[in-house]
Amino acid sequence: MRLRELASELGINFSGEDREICGIGTLKGATSNQITFLDNPKYLKDLAVTKAAAVLVAPKYANNVPEGTIALIDDEPYLKLALVSRLFAPKPMREEGAEPQIGQACEIGANVTFGKDVVIGDRVTIMPGCYIGDGVEIGDDTLIYPNVTIYHECHIGKKCTIHSGTVIGSDGYGFAHTKDGQHIKFYQLGNVIIEDDVEIGANCTIDRGALESTIIKEGVKIDNLVHIAHNCEIGEYSLITGQVGLSGSTKLGRNVVMGGQSATAGHLEIGPFATIAARGGVTKSIPGGKVYAGFPLMEHKKWLKLQAILSRLLEKKA
Repeated sequence: MRLRELASELGINFSGEDREICGIGTLKGATSNQITFLDNPKYLKDLAVTKAAAVLVAPKYANNVPEGTIALIDDEPYLKLALVSRLFAPKPMREEGAEPQIGQACEIGANVTFGKDVVIGDRVTIMPGCYIGDGVEIGDDTLIYPNVTIYHECHIGKKCTIHSGTVIGSDGYGFAHTKDGQHIKFYQLGNVIIEDDVEIGANCTIDRGALESTIIKEGVKIDNLVHIAHNCEIGEYSLITGQVGLSGSTKLGRNVVMGGQSATAGHLEIGPFATIAARGGVTKSIPGGKVYAGFPLMEHKKWLKLQAILSRLLEKKA
């Protein structure tokens, strides 16, 4: 869309060059034909170096917009970006495209449905009832069990295993909120990238990124009933056990272990070789190389001491 047309759609006036807008990007990743936004002052450093054609920004941050980027000034920049996301959202199914490209020695079960422009490597097994969406790529020697759904544009690496009932690439939970309490959908324009030698258990859900990719790196092993939200990044060889929940934009370093029913808040980092014991709740970024437990989270040894102290207090009262 032309920038002036887009601004008119949003009810925003601006002065400056009219430009062709081809999509939405993050402050860091946006190109000269994309629009982005700033809603949180902690990202002002990213605003200073953005290459975006235009940025939706609150009046108090308008002077921070760099030269060469057009400021679209509005009191609710995130809400306006959610409205923009609808304009660039792809259709759920392509009307045109190539038939599936399937490699050598593949086994495709009954009632498998392929979208357009699908690319399947060699020796891939896809069991009955699976749906493989538009633009999906699946690497050599991958095994997909029955009734797996892989949404459009997702990429699956080589030698992966995906168990029954898992959904990869469903929309992340993204909504902007109006002043009167309505929830406006932020259309999820990214995808999911699963690297080589990843195993994903049954009935897991891995959400697509809002603007970029949700990434599961090489060698990760995910148990059953795990939820990974949009824009998460799981480091190499991490172990994610049953009923773990990761909120959006959580980043795990390599070889992180998360015990059953542990969870994270969003927009935080867990350092490499950290272990989170079962039911641990991570609410802020933590360094790697340690074992943590409890909620609020603390080092495991401290948590054990705390439980011992509480137990003795209860015994005294009894």
